[in-house]
Amino acid sequence: MNDRQKCGVNVVFDLIGSKWKPTILWRLGEGDRRFAELRRSIGPISEKVLAEQLRELVSDGLVVRTAGNGFPLRVDYGLTADGAELNALLDPIAEWGDRIEAKTSAAQATDTGLVDQ
Repeated sequence: MNDRQKCGVNVVFDLIGSKWKPTILWRLGEGDRRFAELRRSIGPISEKVLAEQLRELVSDGLVVRTAGNGFPLRVDYGLTADGAELNALLDPIAEWGDRIEAKTSAAQATDTGLVDQ
């Protein structure tokens, strides 16, 4: 085991440390979604990148891909138990990020004279 694997934080960031994976987990935390629905809910992500990120999340055991029978093939994505647990752990991080963003925005507004003093 190398030094990077010894720290649990690095393990988590290795799993979700991309631009889109936390957003994918967050959206799937709202409920199972089909590929196109997930893409629309995320915003400016390409189909190629979404497919790649979903494959990695499935491979890592955080997302489950369920393909139904019939034509056209219906494929749904949802969180596994581990994915749901990780998603819940991201909530406090998101709250912290929102607070920091608000502070930063307020400080920038003050610095640029946009706020009345």
